[in-house]
Amino acid sequence: MSTAKITYQGNLRTSCEHLSSGNTFITDAPTDNNGKGEAFSPTDTIAAGLASCMLTVMGIKAGTMIGVNIDGATAIVTKTMESNPRRISKIEVLLEFPSKLDAKTRKILENTGNTCPVHHSLHPDIVKKITFNWG
Repeated sequence: MSTAKITYQGNLRTSCEHLSSGNTFITDAPTDNNGKGEAFSPTDTIAAGLASCMLTVMGIKAGTMIGVNIDGATAIVTKTMESNPRRISKIEVLLEFPSKLDAKTRKILENTGNTCPVHHSLHPDIVKKITFNWG
């Protein structure tokens, strides 16, 4: 089954529909690339996808560990673009966790986050600067 349907709406905007749930979001070209910047750009979704994937797999792992909960964790994402060719050159992810955990648990969760599917799918030339702040 297909994953998504993307429709070009004109004026550098797309509508993206997740086919199994019907959820939608739009993308706009960024202001530095002839767009209005009124929504996530396609490259923003990639950068945000890295942080979302990291938190998701860390949540899955935390759920298998007794007494470990990362509910309320957040990620701040910064994407850097280059030109010639235009591309993502760096993604910085600052992960903030609300509770303190022991060193062993932190190491397990950090390794889990750093090996998420999106992390492995990004081109190796993209610099990924990941920072974990615990409690």
